[in-house]
Amino acid sequence: MKRRVSFSLPVTVVVLAIIYIYFSTIFVFIDGWFGLMSSPGILNAVVFTAVAFMSVFSYAVAILMDAGRVPSTFMPDIEDSSNPVHEIKRKGGDLRYCQKCSHFKPPRAHHCRVCKRCVLRMDHHCIWISNCVGHANYKVFFVFVVYAVIACIYSLVLLVGSLTVDPQKHELNNGDSFRTIYVISGLLLVPLSGALGVLLGWHVYLILQNKTTIEFHEGVRATWLAEKEGHVYKHPYDVGAYENLTTVLGPSISCWVCPTSGHIGSGLRFRTAYDGMSSASV
Repeated sequence: MKRRVSFSLPVTVVVLAIIYIYFSTIFVFIDGWFGLMSSPGILNAVVFTAVAFMSVFSYAVAILMDAGRVPSTFMPDIEDSSNPVHEIKRKGGDLRYCQKCSHFKPPRAHHCRVCKRCVLRMDHHCIWISNCVGHANYKVFFVFVVYAVIACIYSLVLLVGSLTVDPQKHELNNGDSFRTIYVISGLLLVPLSGALGVLLGWHVYLILQNKTTIEFHEGVRATWLAEKEGHVYKHPYDVGAYENLTTVLGPSISCWVCPTSGHIGSGLRFRTAYDGMSSASV
């Protein structure tokens, strides 16, 4: 499901950075290291272009795809024995209801103050895609981060490698303009590689636990409260590392790196560790 897109300064900055890094990598780093018309040069240019294309495509889909809307007709069925987990408010124990949207919240849904609506399985609102990251586009967002990390590290390796090829001759031929390109690219690629690498590691951890960023922070509090009362808290949607991976990324390993999300279901109910047991409240 697509959504309306308006101008966003952070998205514009990301697009300009992608364009700059791509052309610098192809026409400066690869050309300076191997020569763009040599066999290694062509091979690296093709591979980097493929990674860059997948990164850009995933980024565009993450921006354009709606994160997941709560149907106006949604009504929780507390008598459904096949759905053992019902999320309730911390105070009062009532079923979760959004006063701003005037409807009940499905499990794992939260209200986004920026989008001004509830989002299914909301992870966070990301200014860099000018969109929420939720049930429908979470996998696409994750795949974008994977390709972005690969592209940044690949470009950084090519940058360093191109500097090792007769640096003195390189400096004489290229002059100040190319030196500026190297400096700007380094200032972009080093922090980007680090920040995106940390972000990727964080979301790998969340996927293995089948948590969202919001659920992680809620889990910290839930664990503290459980320990205070002498209990052990278990995240209800954690069904095992491999099952968690297939739930988020898809049943086939070959589709894990594809920005598709045809396997995700409605987002109104999810597999839990309590399936098959009697009803429980979280």
